Amino acid sequence: MPGKLILFSAPSGSGKSTIINYLLKQDSRLRFSVSATSRLPRGEERHGAEYYFLSPEEFRKRIETGDFLEYEEVYPGTFYGTLKQEVERILERGDNVVLDVDVAGGCRIKEYYGGRALSIFIQPPSVDELRKRLTGRGTDAPGVIESRIAKAEYEMRFARRFDAVVVNDDLAEAQKEAFQVVKAFLDQ
Repeated sequence: MPGKLILFSAPSGSGKSTIINYLLKQDSRLRFSVSATSRLPRGEERHGAEYYFLSPEEFRKRIETGDFLEYEEVYPGTFYGTLKQEVERILERGDNVVLDVDVAGGCRIKEYYGGRALSIFIQPPSVDELRKRLTGRGTDAPGVIESRIAKAEYEMRFARRFDAVVVNDDLAEAQKEAFQVVKAFLDQ
């Protein structure tokens, strides 16, 4: 029996990756979909593990041939996207695919798969709390943080288009809630 899709979207700093990693450890029926990018590998990143690394030219060709469920050019010449082939490979094995995508991509994939997909929006408790989290990371300059906050405010307007919204005010509670929502969907 073909699997289902679980889409996660959230503003940067909402805890989405932490919640996804928790769920992957809790339920052996879940498989993470590896995204594609046209950027170069960083550090120990490997092709097919963290990302499928494509040249910008190859990425553009694959856009033209319709190989992506969704994609975005984040910076000029730097693309990120979800390959149909990767998702279908996992689904055909009967496994359930977990995707980490931006809000627009999440909406597109949900439209494509309909009821076979569950879309979950991870929301910070407030913009002020999100600012504290991003500042607390100590990885971004103030201007970058403000840019991420502006993008987060835009992204939060999409929350109502998702099947479920999990507010990450308390991480353990958000993980528990996300697990319950995913389990109920998979057990249908």
